[in-house]
Amino acid sequence: MSLHLERIEWMPSPPLAPDDGPIDFAHLQRMTLGDAGLEQEVLAMFAAQSASLLGTLATMPADAPALAHTLKGSARAIGAFAVADAAARLEAVISGGVDPADQLTELADAIALARTAIEAVLRRS
Repeated sequence: MSLHLERIEWMPSPPLAPDDGPIDFAHLQRMTLGDAGLEQEVLAMFAAQSASLLGTLATMPADAPALAHTLKGSARAIGAFAVADAAARLEAVISGGVDPADQLTELADAIALARTAIEAVLRRS
């Protein structure tokens, strides 16, 4: 019996820290396989989702840790690593029973920067 081995291209992991800006566009391009239309679609969805989740998180519902976790994953997927890191810190603080005010502010600031970058990209299209 012979095995058929197929070579799969290696995809690097995202950087530990964001590059020059709130969105790592090289990471986004890898995640969307270079499809510019898909990049725009996921950026628009993230901009809407992040604003909505931030508004919900500000009310600290019972499922706030899960919402922060969702935002963290979405942010990592598009290369918004500062948003992901802020969401992770918020998730940890909420789960630890600590006042989340500072982390909410940090998350709001990171989202604002990411949304500004996203809006600039979407306007150019």
